[in-house]
Amino acid sequence: MSEPKVTIYTSQSCPYCVWSKKLLDKKQASYQEIRIDQDETAMKELQQRTKRTSVPQIFVGNRHIGGYDDMVALDQDGELDKLLRSEAL
Repeated sequence: MSEPKVTIYTSQSCPYCVWSKKLLDKKQASYQEIRIDQDETAMKELQQRTKRTSVPQIFVGNRHIGGYDDMVALDQDGELDKLLRSEAL
């Protein structure tokens, strides 16, 4: 079983981004961080993928799970672990 790729769009001054990465670290989930404050094209990509401009924006595979609060809600429901270990993404 391969771990799905997690992508998280962040910026340096965002506490929710830090908390999101800490939760992913706690889950031992590897992730790719894309800093929108360091890459102008990353912000455009984020807007195209999500129609949002706020960070963090988190993807597990191709599934957009939303921001920090959305990820915490999935975790509290026991769904985040399943999603992070899912092969069918």
